Amino acid sequence: MAGKGISPGKGRSSKPNRPQPQASQAIPDAVANRMARRIAVATGVPTLLGMGVFIGSYLLVSREILDVPPGATLAASGACFLLGVIGLSYGVLSASWEEQPGSLFGTEQLGVNLGRLRQSVRSMRSGSGGQQR
Repeated sequence: MAGKGISPGKGRSSKPNRPQPQASQAIPDAVANRMARRIAVATGVPTLLGMGVFIGSYLLVSREILDVPPGATLAASGACFLLGVIGLSYGVLSASWEEQPGSLFGTEQLGVNLGRLRQSVRSMRSGSGGQQR
């Protein structure tokens, strides 16, 4: 057991050598919390609906209330799960980066953050354009 332990210097030596992220690139805690809340709602609700479709379909078919085709169940639940994936992006892109948390749905921040994302992609492409084949 003694031979398997981590020597005191090894575990800590790699951390100081890593470049620290610049303050302008880091996501502030308040913004990260806003993103997490929006993601939880925007992905959680459609995901629960997607699971509810399976349960509702099972109950309708097992109690012989309605004969629901399996394809309809699959399509409806797939649409809900797709909304959840879209909600993930929406949750990130609708969060306000200012001191104010923004509106409930964050639609006014969506355009601003999409512009920031496009600008970031452009600057990354222009900065690494000479390194690609």
